[in-house]
Amino acid sequence: MQISRWIASTAAAAMLVMAAGSLSAQAQEKLKIATEGAYPPFNTITADGKLVGFDIDIANALCAQMKVECELVTQDWDGMIPALQARKFDAIIASMSITEERKKQVSFTNKYYTTPLSLVALKDSDIASTEPAALAGKTVGAQASTTQADYAQDVYIKAGAEAKLYPTQEEAVADLMNGRLDAVLSDKFVLMDWMKKSSDGCCKMVGDVKGTETEAGIAVRKEDNALREKLNAAIDAIVADGTYKKIQAKYFDFDIY
Repeated sequence: MQISRWIASTAAAAMLVMAAGSLSAQAQEKLKIATEGAYPPFNTITADGKLVGFDIDIANALCAQMKVECELVTQDWDGMIPALQARKFDAIIASMSITEERKKQVSFTNKYYTTPLSLVALKDSDIASTEPAALAGKTVGAQASTTQADYAQDVYIKAGAEAKLYPTQEEAVADLMNGRLDAVLSDKFVLMDWMKKSSDGCCKMVGDVKGTETEAGIAVRKEDNALREKLNAAIDAIVADGTYKKIQAKYFDFDIY
């Protein structure tokens, strides 16, 4: 009787291991990828609810290269890393700059583009430089929990400026257009796209902020090294076979890699 129970128990355990392995394999065949959906032209939501943008096209190209099914979901920026750590999704493709502080919480792939910070101001503003002294007495907007927010708080405030932080980039530029800000600090390519498509001539590009060039990478959980390496290989592959350039050409007439 005891032997029979042992055999049954062993068989059940083996079935559980096999089932777990099968579930793990299934999980690896489908990835859930998060983006913000409020950061054009990299990620935004159309009027009919569709996710579009450079980040979205890159995500789809990487999934096709890895031959995995992917589901793209949106997540508020402030909760992006905590939600990744809580296993609500597997990776973040949302123009997230690779920083030492973030590397304490997540692992990053190699870069998939590079950008400096830039400053835009109202067109009749006397702001003529991105140097800290030029922002003394001014109110500068930036999206919270970003490298631009860090720069505004660490550099411009010390020079006598006021920094006002927003949940999204879109809210920051809306306040600039309405005259509630003197300037907005953000990624150069995001500001260029906004100036071209949505600024209604309200503003001027002051220029790039020296020494702020950062690389955007894909974030995964620290323990997911295998996924990170697969994504790195896929990034290399789409750059090598021309897929990256085709995607880039839809949004930019210059190289951002």
